[in-house]
Amino acid sequence: MSKKNVEDYLTEGIYGTRLPKQEERDYFLGTLRERIVIALTIGQVMTDKGLQKLEENMRQNKGAKLLFNGKIASRFLKEEKELANKHHIPYTVVTNEEVETDIGAVLAYDHAIDKENIFYEEKTEQKETPEKDKNDSFFNKLKRLF
Repeated sequence: MSKKNVEDYLTEGIYGTRLPKQEERDYFLGTLRERIVIALTIGQVMTDKGLQKLEENMRQNKGAKLLFNGKIASRFLKEEKELANKHHIPYTVVTNEEVETDIGAVLAYDHAIDKENIFYEEKTEQKETPEKDKNDSFFNKLKRLF
């Protein structure tokens, strides 16, 4: 370990002690990835798309806490806060104007749980097109006419 110089002491005095994995903490609203049960994007929080999955995870993880991105208007957090109160999960709104993140809400512990898949992925509905429509391009229709 190298010795600290005067510049290190000044920087520490102005900005505080640098925490390990600071970029990761900034991205995940002040917590580490290894502590997260589920993470929702800002869009998912604002449209309430992950609400059911969030409630399911709240039921299974009573000791976790909920972190919200402070850049989201409180009117969009109403249902999430009601869920947290219903399941007795403490929540905090984290505001850091210096950091850009697309994370809107995080359900996390104070210790590592190392869950592999933490992001809520929306299921997109794809309509199956009949085989006839797939092969019936404009040019194929013209070929049949001539």
